[in-house]
Amino acid sequence: MDQRTGLTRSPKLARGAIVQIVDSVIGIDPSIVPMQYNPETLSMTITPFDPNEVEQSGRGQIAPTSQPYAPKRQITLEIHLDAAALLEDEDPVATAVGVADRLAALERLLMPSEGLIGDLIGAIGTLTGNPQPPKRASVPIALLILGPGRILPVRITSYSVEETHFLPSLHPLMAKVSLGFEVLTPDVFRCDTGPSVEFAIAAYNFYEVQQSALAVAHAARNAAKASSLLPF
Repeated sequence: MDQRTGLTRSPKLARGAIVQIVDSVIGIDPSIVPMQYNPETLSMTITPFDPNEVEQSGRGQIAPTSQPYAPKRQITLEIHLDAAALLEDEDPVATAVGVADRLAALERLLMPSEGLIGDLIGAIGTLTGNPQPPKRASVPIALLILGPGRILPVRITSYSVEETHFLPSLHPLMAKVSLGFEVLTPDVFRCDTGPSVEFAIAAYNFYEVQQSALAVAHAARNAAKASSLLPF
């Protein structure tokens, strides 16, 4: 029986997740944050290139249909966290900190990282007085996974959390996290290389192939209707 719907024949749901991928000494070092519950709503905004907003500087008129790069795509969603089920199972982490560990994992997605091993090596070097040479801080690429048909490379652009119900230690038992993402297109990786970049580009291209296939299927199904609408 599905605990959320109460139905005995509810379909098995694919669980969404956010996976951060970092280049490390072992290749790609993933950090996985699964969603306890899939979001009930998702908003996506696609902003196409506007030639009228480009400074011409005497270069001539840009074609009104120009689209020199992939449109900017932004996603917002909410995910809910609840420690109740784990408390019933007497999970020691949930008993001690509620959902604070999952909130911490989400917050780490906003921070520069060299991967679990790289961060550990850096921390040990700092403690022993042999810190690693400074590097340009950057946030690793993340993959927003919403089922097999939608896996997108993203950067988290906004994060806010509302905590409710607390343990005596004031660790939250429940939380609602609002997240904003910007989809990373292959254009933004022109100057970057590495396994994580290649993986991100492959994920984006695979998503685009699926979208094209869905659009073709839709066009084929409605070809006759489209022809009937044309007066010529």
